[in-house]
Amino acid sequence: MNEKIALIGAGAMGGAIGTRLLETGNSLTVFDLDLVKVAQLAKLGATAATSAAQASSDVDFVITSLNASHIVEIAAFGKDGIIEGARTGTVIIDMSSIAPDATRKFAQMAKENGMAWVDSPLSGGAPKALIGELTLMAGGEENDVARAHQVLQHVASNYTHMGPSGAGQTTKLINQVLCGLGFLAVAEATQLALDAGVDAAKIPQALKGGRADSALLQEYLPRFASKDYRRTGRIDNMVKDLNAVNDLARQTGTSMPMTALCGEIHRMLTSAGLGGEDQAAVMEFFNGAKQEIAP
Repeated sequence: MNEKIALIGAGAMGGAIGTRLLETGNSLTVFDLDLVKVAQLAKLGATAATSAAQASSDVDFVITSLNASHIVEIAAFGKDGIIEGARTGTVIIDMSSIAPDATRKFAQMAKENGMAWVDSPLSGGAPKALIGELTLMAGGEENDVARAHQVLQHVASNYTHMGPSGAGQTTKLINQVLCGLGFLAVAEATQLALDAGVDAAKIPQALKGGRADSALLQEYLPRFASKDYRRTGRIDNMVKDLNAVNDLARQTGTSMPMTALCGEIHRMLTSAGLGGEDQAAVMEFFNGAKQEIAP
């Protein structure tokens, strides 16, 4: 079914989501402050908008793919934001990774304006979005989550309703704990293999199907070993998410010593100028100094 969708945020992740939605036959209107990113989707058939309000004015669903809670709030509720343009009954699907408490606040604000809010952060990154195989964890009212699936089925192969507003974002933080620690574990193992003279390229096959196997190992160990730092994500985004994990852990009284260390290592890499690099660049931690990275 062809859905009428607005996309607010056309960065690496939003651009991949928008591309997939267009390829699966949906009508897409897009807004981003970066006009180059908007133009890239327009070449594929999207309609460019000059504001979030304009993009949201004649659609049934609005997807936001943005980088922080305060940016989502401005895009949704600020001047020329989604709420100004969208009609009653519109489903706003926030695919950003933001704080659960901010999400609950935004859901209430949307409800007061006659609209639905579904938090649906993702795992899998741009490569999985492009082939419709994202993993999505959704929060919100059951009917709204079901309606959102009409759109999200085009980009996701795994879609789980986790509970009320904010539950999706909380689940994403749990995902980021596992990913953050997993990246460091695979990076350490890769460095040990390299230093010990083992052919690291053979490790994914050697461990396939065993208890140590994982999607991270299969995808990233070869990239770590070859210093393949092509950008599919950002280290500073992991810092943002791990900061949010720490905030949640303080609220729940949960002790998370390994996650705290993981966050510190990612902050060190960001301070060394690697924040904008892909997660694969955590290998630079083992070099003792920042090295030049090819664009």
